[in-house]
Amino acid sequence: MPHVAIEYVIMVPILIAQIFLFPLAASALTNIYVESRRRLTAETAASRLASSIQQLYFSLNHESTPPGTVTFDPDLPQYIDGYHYVARGELTSIREGGATRLNISLTVVGLDIRVSAYATLGPNVNWDSNSVFVSNSTSAFVEVTKGSNGTFHFRFGGG
Repeated sequence: MPHVAIEYVIMVPILIAQIFLFPLAASALTNIYVESRRRLTAETAASRLASSIQQLYFSLNHESTPPGTVTFDPDLPQYIDGYHYVARGELTSIREGGATRLNISLTVVGLDIRVSAYATLGPNVNWDSNSVFVSNSTSAFVEVTKGSNGTFHFRFGGG
C-alpha cells in the first residue's frame, strides 16, 4: 500500500499543474496565431495596394494613353477581424533623375499592427500626401490623373 500513496503524492500535483498549464499554453498559442494571421492579412492588403498603383502607372505611362483621370477600386477587404485600417502614401526619390519609390504605410486601427509595402514608379509621378485610404469607406479608391505633359498625380480617395 505505501507505493500507492507515493504515486498519489507524485501524480496529483502533476495533474493539477496540467489543469492550469494546458489552457494557458493553448491560449498563448492561439493569440500568436491570431496576431500572425492579422499581420499577414494587413501585409497582403498593403502589398496589393502598392501593386495596384504600380500596375496603374505602368499601364497608363504610354504615349498612346490620352490624358485624363482613372479611378480604381483595389477590391480590398473592408475589415481585418472587425478592425478597419488606413493607408497613407509617401514618395521618395531612389536616385537623382531616376525612379521614385512610393511607400505605403498601412495601420490597423485598434490594433498594434503597422506594415509597409513599396512600389517603384517613374520620375514623372506626384503623390497627394494628404490623401488617406480608409478601408471601411464605401467609396475607397485610388485615383490617378495623367496630365497632358505626361505627369501623373496619384491620390487615395473616399477617406
